[in-house]
Amino acid sequence: MVIDAHAHIYPDKIAKKAVQSIASFYDMNEMREEGTVSRLLQMGREYGIDKFLVHSVATTPGQVDVITDYIASVIAADPEHFIGFTSSHPESSNIVQEIERALSLGIRGVKLHPDFQKFEIDSPKAFRIYEAIEGRLPVLIHTGDFRTQFSKPERLLKVIERFPRLTVIAAHFGGWSEWDKAVDALAGTGIYVDTSSSQYWLSPEKVREYLDRYGEDFCIFGSDYPMWNVKEELDALSKLFRTDEEREKVLHGNIERVVGLTI
Repeated sequence: MVIDAHAHIYPDKIAKKAVQSIASFYDMNEMREEGTVSRLLQMGREYGIDKFLVHSVATTPGQVDVITDYIASVIAADPEHFIGFTSSHPESSNIVQEIERALSLGIRGVKLHPDFQKFEIDSPKAFRIYEAIEGRLPVLIHTGDFRTQFSKPERLLKVIERFPRLTVIAAHFGGWSEWDKAVDALAGTGIYVDTSSSQYWLSPEKVREYLDRYGEDFCIFGSDYPMWNVKEELDALSKLFRTDEEREKVLHGNIERVVGLTI
């Protein structure tokens, strides 16, 4: 069993534009993949990925319900292959209602990207989101960016101190472009991390170090599709596992536990 727990998807008609926008944000010439559901399913069949955790990010409050509808339609059409996370936005006036609606549609978590959405992880205006989902839904948060202050990994510490029942997955080994700072701040706190958008930059020795420091019970495989090729991400990570138990936890067991999924 393999679950890719970090995949962005977009409707076909806007996928190209969305992917280009992300590439521009990260100063990339192009993304590795196209961002469509059909391509993700194709890679799943070709590369032996059983499920994908799919999501998108609301850059305005008005996009929240649109994203919920889209993600819900994808998982309803193919529940065998997709787990869905919606988005939320700290400027929304209807956060509680939006979360309730997402739950009613089978959504299993929330994705936030503070750098896209322009809010600090530990900002009081984000507390309304955490209050609405604490003990109910996990949150996958883009964490880390050396260029900004929005998503610093140390900000997460304040959040989990205030919301102790909040289940957090800190993307990109806890801090994109700030990996060492992230592991120093977050290891041993009970925060989960995913492996997405990290292996392209880190040596295998560094990745192995982070797996050890965070612990096999708190690491989750994610590709960050469409930024990277799912097979290449999986192959690179698979070479580093020391035991079958570690492999099972990182590739599917931990995310199943986080989202309450039984297979």
